Parts: sequence; C-alpha cells; structure tokens
Amino acid sequence: MLKLSKLNLGQKFTLMLLGVFLAGILMSGIALSKLLNYTAQAELTSKALMLMETMNSVRQYTVDEVRPELSERSEANFLPETVPSYSAHTVFSTLQSNSDYKDFFYKEAVLNPTVPKDKADQFEASLVSQFKQPNSRPDLEGFRDSPDGKLYYIARPIQIKQEACLTCHSTVERAPKSMVALYGDQGGFGWELNEIVGTQIISVPAARVFQKANRSLWITLGVFSGVFAIAILLVNLWLKRYVVRPINRMAATAEAVSTGDTQAEFVKWSDDEVGKLTDSFNRMRLSLQMAMQRLERHRRKRKGSSGAGS
Repeated sequence: MLKLSKLNLGQKFTLMLLGVFLAGILMSGIALSKLLNYTAQAELTSKALMLMETMNSVRQYTVDEVRPELSERSEANFLPETVPSYSAHTVFSTLQSNSDYKDFFYKEAVLNPTVPKDKADQFEASLVSQFKQPNSRPDLEGFRDSPDGKLYYIARPIQIKQEACLTCHSTVERAPKSMVALYGDQGGFGWELNEIVGTQIISVPAARVFQKANRSLWITLGVFSGVFAIAILLVNLWLKRYVVRPINRMAATAEAVSTGDTQAEFVKWSDDEVGKLTDSFNRMRLSLQMAMQRLERHRRKRKGSSGAGS
C-alpha cells in the first residue's frame, strides 16, 4: 500500500492534482455527455422537422399543381403521381441518396390506408390517439423499439384539411373508378374533413443520435486531459524549481550547521514564503552561532579561572 509519508513533496502534489483531475473528468464527463446528447438530439430534431416541412410542401404542391394537370389522364388509368403520399415518399427516397439523410426513414402511417404498407402499427396508432386528444402537442418525439433496433422519431398528425382529399377517400362511389380498380375498395375510405387519420413519422437509428455526441465527448475529454497533463507538468516544474530545490538546499545547509559548520549560510532565492523560511533559518543560524561563541567564551573563562586558582 502506498504511504504518503514516504513520498516527496512533488509526488504528493502530483497525486493531489491527479485526484482533482479524475474527479473533474468524472463530473464534467457526466454533465457534458448529457449536454452533448441533448444537443445532438436537438440537431436531429431540427433536421427531421425540416424534412417534415419539405414533405408537406411536396404534398401541397401535388394537390395544388400536379393533380389538376393529371386529373383527366387519371380517369382512364389512375396515376399514383397525383397522390400526395406517393409524391412525398418518392421525393424522400431521392433525398436518401444524400449521405446526410441516408439513415432517415419516412412513413405516413394511417389507421385506414388505401395501401396496406401504410397501415399504422400499434405504436403508430397510439401516436394517432395522442394527437386526437384535446390540447395535444403539434408534434411528438422520443425513442421506440423496432426489429432493427431502437429508433429516435418525430411525428406530426395527418389531418384532412382540404375538401380535395375527400375526392378519393370519402366513399367508394365518389372515388375515381381507376383508383378503385387499382387499389380496391377495402381501405382508405370513410375519411372526414378535419379528421386526424394518421401520422407522419420521420425516424433515425438511435445510435446515430448518440454516436456524434459520444465522438464529441471523447474529443473534448481528450483535449481536456491533454491540457490538464500539461498543467500538471508545468506545476511540477514550477514546484521543483521554486519550492523543492530551495527546501533541499536549506536541508543540506541545515545538515552542515548541525555538524558544527555555523558559517554555512542559507541562500535566499525569493521573497515568498520559502524566502521567509530562509530568513528564519539564517536568524536561527546566527543565534546558534552567537550561542556557540558565548559558550566558548564561558568555557575559556572557566578554564582560565581554574588555572589561576591552581
């Protein structure tokens, strides 16, 4: 077991600084990890919301511009390009070719979809239920489990706000015959104006949320450790030069004085506490020198008196 009493001053000071460093690393690491995770999550949320707005713009453009232009052609052969959901998914697939968005996933999960692949699962259905609650938040975010691992998601409600949407989704009779022929009459009908029928979800693997944060954390801790290591080195060099060496010199001088060399002088190197200690040792040396001289005179005087008496 390491005994502090056997360590020199520099080693004790290094151990103290090392303890402070480890405690600081632990506390700052925990706080910094939480902060970086929050920052990374906020950054991904911002990017996901931007993608969500982009998809909504694509949907609106499809309703306002694409559908009217292709409506006549769709009467004979239904064109999926006139469907906002189809357009949004197509554009998002193109975005995924960009490395910045390749890990993002987009889905329009609907309780009663036209296409079975858009059917909301149990978790997505629970989000729709939350959106239907009074005073519900405009968007929801968090983590969910999936077959491919944990995902971070952000979701917004799909609400029927335009009468044009009901052309295809109110009743089978009102829907374009070409659409019914293509997708069937079993799903995607019975929707009503202002009804929340599903949710838009953009998700990304949770590992991506923490990967960037962890990378930033290790870089920051590495820089912090490097700076602290340099600080320990500089402090030790300073301690050795201005504290340890003067004390060692005083110890050597004190050793000489203790063996009778009262002429040995304690050299003062500074005006700080070590310098004051040097002055004290010099006064002690002078006092000892004067005491030794008085003792020597007294001894000689007694010796002289003894010689005269005989």
